[in-house]
Amino acid sequence: MTSLADKAILSGANNRSPMLEKDMYDSWKSRMKLYMLNRQHGRMILESVEQGPLLWPTVEEDGVTRLKKYYELSATEAIQADCDV
Repeated sequence: MTSLADKAILSGANNRSPMLEKDMYDSWKSRMKLYMLNRQHGRMILESVEQGPLLWPTVEEDGVTRLKKYYELSATEAIQADCDV
């Protein structure tokens, strides 16, 4: 029969995933970067992760400012929007 003290010791066990260990994080970080770079449009995906998603451009029509719709984006902006994670 387990006692409350045994459960307290078990709950304090170091059971974090290895990715969260600081010394192992850098290797996972480099692996993730390599994975992203090897995908189609990898540079844009990596920039999206590091710098944040695309800030959608605005358009002014009849004195009203609104965000551009997806079909109004240029080819480069559309690819960037698709790559945002």
